[in-house]
Order: sequence, then C-alpha cells, then structure tokens
Amino acid sequence: MIARVWRGWVETARASDYLDYVARTGLAEYRQTPGNLGVEMWTRDMGDGRSEVTTLSWWASLEHIRGFAGDDVDRAVFYPEDDEYLIDRETTVTHHEVARKLG
Repeated sequence: MIARVWRGWVETARASDYLDYVARTGLAEYRQTPGNLGVEMWTRDMGDGRSEVTTLSWWASLEHIRGFAGDDVDRAVFYPEDDEYLIDRETTVTHHEVARKLG
C-alpha cells in the first residue's frame, strides 16, 4: 500500500469553501480511480489568517496512482478553480510505503 501526501494553504476564512470544492473535484476523482483505498483531508489553522490543507490518500500501488495522476506520479494534480482558493501550494507530492496500518 502506498500513501500519497499533498499540502496547500488557503485563507482560513475560505477553508470550508475550499474543502467543499476539493470534495467535488479531487476527492470525487480519487473515489472513481481503481486502486484508491481511501482518502482524508486534514486542516490546520496556522494562526496568521492561513490554514494548511493536507490530503492523504491510500493506493494499492504506484500503477494505480498513475491512473489518477498520470505518468509523473510525483506531480500534484490541480483543478481549474484551485487558483481562486490556494494562496500557496506544494507542486509535488510525497509517497510513502505503508509499513504497518492498524484498524
């Protein structure tokens, strides 16, 4: 199992709207991609008017991630309205082999 992690930052006042937008776009696409084993979105108020948004998704293999992200699996996937929300973003993602998972 592979964990895929991405982070971006939005204005805290718009965080809820961004989470709704990502649920309709990226998370919906995750769920439709064979080999996706689940996804979570986390938020963290940075205390300076920004909130960090982290997506963590689990995949059966890197080949399944290619079905979502394309050949360059380390490149983050963005959607047309992301620019309206994101004030900063990572343009790459990290992948981790899940060594142990409980539950």
